[in-house]
Amino acid sequence: MCGFLEAANYMQLASLLHKFRYIYIPLSVAALKVVDATTTSSDRATHPVPPPPAASSSHGEDFAKVVVVRHGETAGNALRIIQGQMDIELNETGRQQAVMVARRLANEAKPAAVYSSDLKRVAYTAQTIATACNVSNLVLNPALRERHMGDLHGLTFDDAVRSKPDAYKAFTSEDRSQEIPGGGESLDQLSDRCVSYLNTIASKHKGERVIVVTHGASIEELCRHADPTSSVRMRIPNTSICVFHISSTTGHWILKKFGDVAHLKKVSFPKTAFN
Repeated sequence: MCGFLEAANYMQLASLLHKFRYIYIPLSVAALKVVDATTTSSDRATHPVPPPPAASSSHGEDFAKVVVVRHGETAGNALRIIQGQMDIELNETGRQQAVMVARRLANEAKPAAVYSSDLKRVAYTAQTIATACNVSNLVLNPALRERHMGDLHGLTFDDAVRSKPDAYKAFTSEDRSQEIPGGGESLDQLSDRCVSYLNTIASKHKGERVIVVTHGASIEELCRHADPTSSVRMRIPNTSICVFHISSTTGHWILKKFGDVAHLKKVSFPKTAFN
């Protein structure tokens, strides 16, 4: 079957959309460029805690260790729906994945803070991790949201090709400055937003370890920033782990670990998951 789903599948999709209450949270590209995770009015902290402590020079390290985690699976991932900045909760598999990655991270060095996109699928994953790691400093910030997908929001990839060909062409364009019709972001805009925010986090946590929970396309851009020579299409599985060393002094990024899913031994995840 090519293109459009059969009527039965449309009914299933409509039921899932209603069940999981897809909500689109509009946010302009300009508003996304938040640079202060702990003091801006756009932040939503889950606990009334003070800002993270200033970087400690006693660690003797010039960089922050930033552990970046993708959110768990959603129904949209399983159905290959372009979610972008639509707000949807994890499905049962995603919740299991969140528990498993949280258990793994709880057995590693305790992070100074956990940062997260404010969308539900990421916030739930981040809260699960923060609880397991006994970290009260959890900061939700829209700067870590997925790419704004414009007119493609809510469509399957197959339907997007037929019903929104111009938007889909922009989405698949190799021109990194190409914005997606309907208010969508370009890859350059996505990269600038996410990289800027991680640099801000790194400057606050020099010599410390922090966890950042975000989305697939956002992580791809972070990896490309660390290794701009890579031309390989990156696959970012749900709750996979990437580790960056980021120097706020030199601005240098090193990708130390990529796409690690060693914790997912008993939970399946879609190979083609996106967003």
